[in-house]
Amino acid sequence: MLLGILVVLCFIPAADVTENKILVAQRPLLIVANKTATLVCNYTYNGTGKEFRASLHKGSDSAVEVCFISWNTTKISSNSNKEFNCQGIHDKDKVIFNLWNMSASQTDIYFCKIEAMYPPPYVYNEKSNGTVIHVKETPIETEEPQSAIPLWIMVAVTGVLAFYSMLITAVFINYWQKSKKNMYHQSDYMNMTPRHPPYQKNKGYPSYAPTRDYTAYRSWQP
Repeated sequence: MLLGILVVLCFIPAADVTENKILVAQRPLLIVANKTATLVCNYTYNGTGKEFRASLHKGSDSAVEVCFISWNTTKISSNSNKEFNCQGIHDKDKVIFNLWNMSASQTDIYFCKIEAMYPPPYVYNEKSNGTVIHVKETPIETEEPQSAIPLWIMVAVTGVLAFYSMLITAVFINYWQKSKKNMYHQSDYMNMTPRHPPYQKNKGYPSYAPTRDYTAYRSWQP
């Protein structure tokens, strides 16, 4: 009988310790490429607490409190460090910390801390392995100056100008070939008007008339 009572008394403290313990689980690595991170802190708690506080801490020594959220059965409140954009959300057995507009300088290890504030006893979780949040550097995009005239209009105008240029060139070449052909035809005509030898005298006939032979008008003599 006495032995049974002693066994029960030995297990009561152990049950109390197990009941009031808070365990937290975090993912080990979180890579941020768009300046936005979502860190989920899963926890287990079997105590009787009704008022809780969850906070996110930065650095291996948890020196910087990024933001926190506290809740009870009736209300929820949250706050964020001025150097961070952070908001906490409580959802059943997990706390979600949303961070945005993060910079590469904020790359570090982050720890979740869950506290049972009321009623006593006050309990908080042992330090977990934390989550390394790696914020990638965002490349600076240089915007090329955009033309006020749309590209398709420039292409259309260039095409029309090229067409008219080719048309004018073709007309000019055609005109030049016709002019050249006419010039060749004019050089083929020759002046067929007979000319007097330099030793013959002009007998009153026009210069274009041929010289007559008067011996044909003489009477025939036997």
